[in-house]
Amino acid sequence: MTDTTSTPAALLRVVGLQKTFASPGGGIRVLNGVDMQVAEREFVAIVGQSGSGKSTLLHILGTLEPADAGEIYLDGVGLFGLSAAEMAGLRNRSIGFVYQAHHLIPELTALENVMMPLLVRGERREKAAQRAENLLGRLGLAERTTHRPGKLSGGEAQRVAVARSLVGKPRLLLADEPTGNLDEHTAEEVFLAMRQLCSEERAAVVMVTHSRFLADACDRQLLLHEGRVAT
Repeated sequence: MTDTTSTPAALLRVVGLQKTFASPGGGIRVLNGVDMQVAEREFVAIVGQSGSGKSTLLHILGTLEPADAGEIYLDGVGLFGLSAAEMAGLRNRSIGFVYQAHHLIPELTALENVMMPLLVRGERREKAAQRAENLLGRLGLAERTTHRPGKLSGGEAQRVAVARSLVGKPRLLLADEPTGNLDEHTAEEVFLAMRQLCSEERAAVVMVTHSRFLADACDRQLLLHEGRVAT
């Protein structure tokens, strides 16, 4: 297991992160002082037993869920000191998300799904389409841009989701079991395509996975155990 000592190029730095959930029998401490970091363009796997808090950690890193204590720094900016509007703006500009389910909008084509984050941001439609088409082509989907999700295979739909997550050029991509719904061969193909594209786009990646193969293919693995990242 690789340690989490600081490096000068750290893009993401997490210090003393804590999270407790209420329960009838008392509070359940899920995160108990998590310290970790991710360098620019680094691809990091978070591994651990089911229920160890991996998805909770990812949600907090993405500012989708609050922490009880600690701090997250992205590009040197402390996230928990931001207002709700500032945090939403940073999330839109700097953080991308990929989930186990692709969550594509069924009424939209692949191209329109990928364009959507840029259109929400206020980009011109022509510019958004050009960027989305470029990403889909680099993921081997140049011939599928006009297809709606129902006409795509599971692997194709997940590649569209990867393209959508990167269309806004985020600094950090958070992936929660991104190939969990795919067969082993397709999962490998999607992972390798995602890794290549993230490297080209200069995005750092934190990925939660149960797959030993995928974890071994990452730059580093961090084990979440008893609420902490093991060193």
